[in-house]
Amino acid sequence: MSGFQPFEIIPGDPTQSLVILGDHAMNRLPPEYGDLGLPASAFTRHIAYDIGVEDVTRKLSARLGVPAVMGCFSRLLIDPNRGEDDPTLIMKLSDGMVIPANHPLSDEERERRLNHYHRPYHDAVASTIAETWRKSDKPPLVISLHSFTHAWKGVARPWHAGVLWDTDPRAVQPLLKALSADPALVVGDNEPYDGALRGDTMHRHCSMTGLAHALLEIRQDLIADAAGVDEWVDRLAPILATMAAQPELHEVELHGSRVI
Repeated sequence: MSGFQPFEIIPGDPTQSLVILGDHAMNRLPPEYGDLGLPASAFTRHIAYDIGVEDVTRKLSARLGVPAVMGCFSRLLIDPNRGEDDPTLIMKLSDGMVIPANHPLSDEERERRLNHYHRPYHDAVASTIAETWRKSDKPPLVISLHSFTHAWKGVARPWHAGVLWDTDPRAVQPLLKALSADPALVVGDNEPYDGALRGDTMHRHCSMTGLAHALLEIRQDLIADAAGVDEWVDRLAPILATMAAQPELHEVELHGSRVI
């Protein structure tokens, strides 16, 4: 085994009672997996990671002084934003590209990837949320950052960003309202995806525990360079700081779920 670290925890002030997550922040692979049989170009694409999210997460964490947790492995190895029983946990085919090392996949190899990468990442998320809660003496607000492609199957996506959620609107509504107040932005409500997914990060760590949360998707071409990252950090930092100061976002409240 290599010394590959499956997650990175960025320290921050727990009294801010805000935690930022970046499930798909990186496109790295442990050395023993080589390139999974893929060309190098595959790891520059969205199939390998969420382009721009690592830099946005680092800069937002630094600007706000709050803790963040990022996954350090490519979603092509195993997807941390899927439940352990999800059929898309380890993809055999992603956006038209076959992943040779993922098919066929033995039960032993599947369990190995869960034990060495997926589960340690979720343990890090759980421990960071728990430590923030303990030190701030109130349930933290959790914001998960992702990015999406500007087009899918040849069809342009009109949204600059989207807020994904299941049934808990507490953090979603103020985030949607703040982003939609900018006339230059087209903001999707559960677009370009639906936020109800059993076993994903938000379901596991927030929906099931009653923490206020939202998943923010930013269009990848808008955060693909330093200027775009800085623009979105400048936009999001005051919004998240204002949200983190709202007492109603620091209560435990179970809302059920739409997921099946």
